[in-house]
Amino acid sequence: MAPSSSLSQGAQSTPRRVVVKLGTGVLTTGIGRLDPARIAGLCAQLARLRATGCEVIVVSSGAVGLGMGRLGLAKKPKEVTKKQACAAVGQSLLMETWQRGFDPHGLTVAQVLLTREDLRARDRFLSVKATLAQLVAYGTIPIINENDTVSAAEIEAMLKFGDNDTLGAMVAGLVEAQVLIILSTAPGLIDMKGTGQIVPVVERITAEIEAMAGGTTSETATGGMISKISAAKLATKSGCGVFIASGAEPDIVQRLLAGTGPGTFFVPSGLPLEARKRWLAFYQRPAGTIFVNECAVPVLRDQGRSLLAIGVTHAKGEFGPGAIVNIAGPDKRVFARGKSGYGSEEIPGIAEKRGDAVAALYPQRKRLEVVHRNDLVLL
Repeated sequence: MAPSSSLSQGAQSTPRRVVVKLGTGVLTTGIGRLDPARIAGLCAQLARLRATGCEVIVVSSGAVGLGMGRLGLAKKPKEVTKKQACAAVGQSLLMETWQRGFDPHGLTVAQVLLTREDLRARDRFLSVKATLAQLVAYGTIPIINENDTVSAAEIEAMLKFGDNDTLGAMVAGLVEAQVLIILSTAPGLIDMKGTGQIVPVVERITAEIEAMAGGTTSETATGGMISKISAAKLATKSGCGVFIASGAEPDIVQRLLAGTGPGTFFVPSGLPLEARKRWLAFYQRPAGTIFVNECAVPVLRDQGRSLLAIGVTHAKGEFGPGAIVNIAGPDKRVFARGKSGYGSEEIPGIAEKRGDAVAALYPQRKRLEVVHRNDLVLL
């Protein structure tokens, strides 16, 4: 089923920058068994897209699966160190495979391994962005994967993206891509409770859309459609259109961009978030939550104003001044995120106080806002 006219109208011209995320199931025919024909076909598609002047960045899974195959493992290990070992063995095989696939097209690949920490810290975020820009300027095809070999057990949850769908969405936001293409074994989002057909276009990700998603039982895959919907939600908020389609379809990249390929297209939000606010919204792991009263919610949400102490009720978590925090209403639902001007230990002393009272407590501070509007983004 081809996408509707709304997709075709949005794909009349070649996008300036595209991120293509490829799942393990697309690149292999089983644990550790590469599919050379499919990889060659994908490389040919991406080379043709690159020849049109479009910048192409690849987010590639497969390292753990390839490592499992080379080490003779039938099931993904549960121990972190064993998964790290699989990734370490498989990553070199993965890069060798990509370079071999792009060699006939005269293209050079560049390995980029990332953890969430690389995108959380502002200086490292900007460094990664600059490096990718330079690699693209050199005419290379950056091949990005999560750096699974560096996450120690006790910090794994903090550092990991969780899946490469999320990594793909975060990279798309980082480089301000117009399109993110997620290729896997799934042909798109299928309406299992209704028509049983592929949903061609999703204008807005609602609870009903999320209910259509399912997980995965693959030994090498992570997340399934649930993670893809989550990634689409993140990317579209950054103004990036998202395709989910099967990597087994011939010439799928060109067909999707022409509006004729089978798959699901997620329409981007009308206006992309300003770059700094995008970083606040999506690349930071909040250190805590500041709760506000019912009067403060419309002031922040509808009027675009700063969060003042008089609107704050309390805070949860331990954080210092300058930390990224969630902002939640009386119903405990998080609706915004921002950089706190105060630490968690200071919040009880200023909560529900007027500006003059806060100024008396902190006479040396030039800015008294709890979260300034320039450091606040709605979610």
